[in-house]
Amino acid sequence: MWQAGEMLTSGIDHVATLTADSDRLQRFLIDVFDATVEFDGPEYPGGPRMTVINIGPHTELNVFQVDGNHEPAKQTPMFGRGRLDHIGYQAPTIEAFDEIRRRLMEGRATDGVVTDFGRKLSLFFRDPDAMECEVLVANPTRGTRKIGSAVPEYEPVPLD
Repeated sequence: MWQAGEMLTSGIDHVATLTADSDRLQRFLIDVFDATVEFDGPEYPGGPRMTVINIGPHTELNVFQVDGNHEPAKQTPMFGRGRLDHIGYQAPTIEAFDEIRRRLMEGRATDGVVTDFGRKLSLFFRDPDAMECEVLVANPTRGTRKIGSAVPEYEPVPLD
């Protein structure tokens, strides 16, 4: 039961985004995050394709593939991508974070640089639509490095 002074939300339920290729994005999210597809079909009769992809126990992506819509191709610099700039995925443990990083590096979606943001560690990557995304995890060594610095235990690899 909710008590006065407690936060009224428990997190994000879903993020709605556009893609040019729902099948490709589904494969990527399943391969990297072990995501599951809950629904894939028209949002409504004759409507655009909508895919509901579960990315956590209480969080999903609502992915829309709209024929003729060119918004997914717009990948300008940070803060120039429209109202939704990027998605931050939360890893529940450092072990899950490390496995996600391994899979992203194997798929050449990231150079593997991990940044210390104080209470969280962060890894940026590009999804198959070239959307910049991020994976975060609670920082097990919080306070041992300058915020914004690379974590030396995570060796990057060149992507060229």
